[in-house]
Amino acid sequence: MSKINNLHDVYVEQLKDLYSAETQLIKALPKMAKAAASPELARGFEEHLEQTKGHAARLEEIFKGLDEKPTGKKCKVMEGLVKEGAETIEENASPAAKDALLIAAAQRVEHYEIAGYGSVKTYANLLGEDEAVRLLEQTLQEEVETDEKLTEMAESINVEAEEGEEEATTFASRHR
Repeated sequence: MSKINNLHDVYVEQLKDLYSAETQLIKALPKMAKAAASPELARGFEEHLEQTKGHAARLEEIFKGLDEKPTGKKCKVMEGLVKEGAETIEENASPAAKDALLIAAAQRVEHYEIAGYGSVKTYANLLGEDEAVRLLEQTLQEEVETDEKLTEMAESINVEAEEGEEEATTFASRHR
């Protein structure tokens, strides 16, 4: 690992972290889509998969402009978030409750990405990397929009999960 000496080095290091995060997410999103009971949530994961592929391509474009390679770093945070998502998929939960858990896992991912893209966009701006700023801003806005969509879905799915629990309790008490 080379020494990080200045803001440019920090910028490249953080871009590599984000690239690793995006490539890990590209592998995880199809599994989350398959695990979702809600067609709307499954479709949301599938749409975000396509968007995520675009995020990785934008990062590759930035790396090309920097004459750097995007590889060489593993994002341990995303590795942990993906692992938690995989554990969520295996939970013994009602379909609505599992969807609520999947949304929570996905929002953790989005919040991490929003923080990362906000930071690298600031670095790019300070370094005068105008084209990178434009690309990073586009990705940042898509991440924010995805988080907002997840929040909207959570509002209906969490109600379904709550009702599912009440229905199970009512059913159990009626059949004692």
